[in-house]
Amino acid sequence: MIISYQGLQEISGSLIALEGVSGVGYEEQAEIRLRDGTVRTGKIARIDGDRVIVQVFEGTSGFSLENTETVFRGRPMSLPLSAGILGRVFDGTGKPRDGLGPVFSDCVRDINGSAINPVERVYPRNYICTGISAIDALSTLIRGQKLPIFSGYGMKHNELAVQIVSQAKIAGEEHARFAVVFAAMGVKNDVAAYFRRCFEDAGVLDHVAMFLNTSNDPIIERTVTPRCALTAAEYLAFDLGMHVLVVMTDMTSYCEALREFSSSKGEIPGRKGYPGYLYSDLASLYERAGMVKGKMGSVTQIPILTMPNDDIGHPIPDLTGYITEGQIVLDRALNGKGIYPPINVLLSLSRLMKDGIGEGYTRADHAALMNQLFSSYSKVQDARALSAVIGEDELSETDKRYLQFGQAFETKFIAQGEHESRSIEETLDLGWEMLRLLPASEMDRLDPKLLAQHFGEEG
Repeated sequence: MIISYQGLQEISGSLIALEGVSGVGYEEQAEIRLRDGTVRTGKIARIDGDRVIVQVFEGTSGFSLENTETVFRGRPMSLPLSAGILGRVFDGTGKPRDGLGPVFSDCVRDINGSAINPVERVYPRNYICTGISAIDALSTLIRGQKLPIFSGYGMKHNELAVQIVSQAKIAGEEHARFAVVFAAMGVKNDVAAYFRRCFEDAGVLDHVAMFLNTSNDPIIERTVTPRCALTAAEYLAFDLGMHVLVVMTDMTSYCEALREFSSSKGEIPGRKGYPGYLYSDLASLYERAGMVKGKMGSVTQIPILTMPNDDIGHPIPDLTGYITEGQIVLDRALNGKGIYPPINVLLSLSRLMKDGIGEGYTRADHAALMNQLFSSYSKVQDARALSAVIGEDELSETDKRYLQFGQAFETKFIAQGEHESRSIEETLDLGWEMLRLLPASEMDRLDPKLLAQHFGEEG
């Protein structure tokens, strides 16, 4: 039996309070009807005896204590799903915003998902080719991994997100069913239009499902946007057998919405005002990536976040780094030099790449090349620091070669066009070309066979 509750006890921001409520559960969906016929949606955020706090997604403007009728639906917020979600654009709660009407669903799923049994998880292997050398060679994205991008305000993370979505493909499996789920939180309207236009221009929109929460949409809607996106990804992966890449930007906007919502509920704040459960909340999103025994598909995540004040120790990147398997860090100094993508390869890493590269995956020489590039580029930083003290003219010939290598590495290997897609072979060959700018005697991470193969007799 459905019971409707007339009136409200209290209104506070996007929250409403009702008393005398029974038989409901946390996260249960609610419908609030106004006397003018308007219907708004919400979910139960807190239960205290017979007092219930409901979070209203569309906001509480026009509400009074007497003009509402609230009905609880007996189920959590859910999302209608079918293969038809690909090529579509939705708002943050999963409602169509492309004017094409509702999705004819095959099923309806709880947006909170269900935990993957750790015993049933499959260890991630094989890589996803992004076409970006700094990622594919040095911080390889492995299928089923969660690999965040740490950026800063004003840097080109939106362009990088578009390039990854446009170019990403499953390596070595030409007939693999591949899809992308893209979630944007708190973006400006022109940025949302930019994402959609770029995907259409690249011809990839037909295998992309977009969930857009813009800056003028309700802040509370932002807290469910990534959950809707991940629910869609899990359906495509584990029901339809597709390999799904989920790109979520900007997780900082999500966390700030969570902080505001927590504050409005009167919860005791944690570090920098964020709720004490920020770690577990982020984990409930990030841990939805992976592969499952007996299922053909996979969910791979690339969350993008902007670090406040470029502080990598800020709670959001700090906790994200604990949960995920590495990070790709964008560097403001490289960005200032006009290098795109401005990836700081020394701060970036992919903890799962060791088992997804090499013979049978990328190329047999990949791991050795990666180690040598890291080693050589780290020495560039030492040579630059020494040059700043004594001047470039006073450097040894070897240090001068390192300066030349560093310049070429940044402008030819890391830097590439926004629409330039390099195959893994092109990327690895370019890496060897960079190393040949240095004396063979400096190749301390290569075995003699590789050294002879790529440097010849002259060494």
